[in-house]
Amino acid sequence: MIGVIAFVDWRVEKDLPLGFLYLFPMLLVGSVLNRWQIIAVAACCTLLTELFDSFQWHPEAGIPRDILIFAAFAGMGLFVFEIVRSRQVTLQHLDLIQNESEARRAAEEQLQVLVETSPAAIFTVDSAGFVLLANDAAHRLLALAPGTLPGKSIRGYLPSLVNVPAPDDSHPSFRTVMQCRGQRQDGEAFLADIWFSTYRTSVGSRLAAMVVDASEDLRTREEFSLHQLLAASRILVGAVSHEVRNVCGAIAVVHENLARSGALAQNKDFEALGTLILALEKIAAMDLRQTANQATSVDLQALLEELRIVVEPSLREKDIELRWSVEPGIPVVWADRQSLMQVFLNLTQNSERALMNQPRRELAVTTRVEQQRVVIRFRDTGCGVDEPERLFRPFQHGAKATGLGLYLSRALMRSFRGDLRYEPEPQGCSFIVELSPVLSESMKEAYGTADPDFAGGRSQPVPGQPQPVASSRA
Repeated sequence: MIGVIAFVDWRVEKDLPLGFLYLFPMLLVGSVLNRWQIIAVAACCTLLTELFDSFQWHPEAGIPRDILIFAAFAGMGLFVFEIVRSRQVTLQHLDLIQNESEARRAAEEQLQVLVETSPAAIFTVDSAGFVLLANDAAHRLLALAPGTLPGKSIRGYLPSLVNVPAPDDSHPSFRTVMQCRGQRQDGEAFLADIWFSTYRTSVGSRLAAMVVDASEDLRTREEFSLHQLLAASRILVGAVSHEVRNVCGAIAVVHENLARSGALAQNKDFEALGTLILALEKIAAMDLRQTANQATSVDLQALLEELRIVVEPSLREKDIELRWSVEPGIPVVWADRQSLMQVFLNLTQNSERALMNQPRRELAVTTRVEQQRVVIRFRDTGCGVDEPERLFRPFQHGAKATGLGLYLSRALMRSFRGDLRYEPEPQGCSFIVELSPVLSESMKEAYGTADPDFAGGRSQPVPGQPQPVASSRA
């Protein structure tokens, strides 16, 4: 194109400058050559323009004219060069962005599949406590229909998460784990293990959490503790029974001696009989003092919530309706927390066995304050008790295991000033657990008592002093 323009400009003799036509080849040159090559071509075009120009050249007019022509040609070429280079850089960036977008999309798809198929409940919450995203496991955990959790407040399901402070200048981000109580949509309580982290975004703070139902672990742990307690108690009671049998054998021998002698006054065997009877009374009066020494104040309402978490799923599997009623304002009680939980578990398991073959399966647990005592009633609609007078005796004939459950339960209750008793019902039976509340000064005035030893007035057992001994019913 440069050659054609130069040839035409050379052949045309008229005063018609054609040098401006070199701008068109400079457009093409700028798209394929580098900067120095463009400048060289611009200089060449300037020389051709001046060479075939019909105007006379003299320094005063020719030098400025050549500078302007060269600047126009070089500027046009460099302008096109920069446009082409910018376009190439843009295309490279576009390719990079597309590759990154594809990689991000693939990672998001993998992450979404991982979250959706995870057995753990995963969700994110905004600073106001409203759920933004949740997987299917979160809906199953909280007993909600799929897709209904986003937009709802997490306060009604996991209220402890609402108390987590949002990250800011005064509160750092949290990456930790905690255990708390949760509640499903249908009102069922459960124990939750929560792994969560907080972070900040351009629209505010966020909380991401992964939740697992730990009720089964709690249930297994408590049931295992009960089995361990019964096994250890069986050995303990067996040893005590062995000693009692030895003493009873000695009493029988002395009785035979007295029967043969026919005289009781000033009889050495008679005195020995009195000594043996005292020894037997000491053995019979032995109580679980180690348990009594562990008694302290217990939050009964929290303990009952844990009990409900433990027993409710098992009862539901066996189609047993659980009715739960706890009077508001239940005071703190005097007990050993672990032993009290074992007593409650034993009573619920007994009711569960009694309801297995019944047409109406119902277990009601009610808690209220009656006559300065906290009373927990376990009432079921089972088959009842044929011989109530034998309920609290160990090693009963026909018991499912060793027959130690109720015997040890009442012994444990009496070791920390409580009691366990039976009440017949028209259908089924009731077991009543009685506990002493730990009374403050204002509560003592309300209940009308000033006895420092009543209802846990003494915060801890005094070492060296005898503990309360079970009554004659033990």
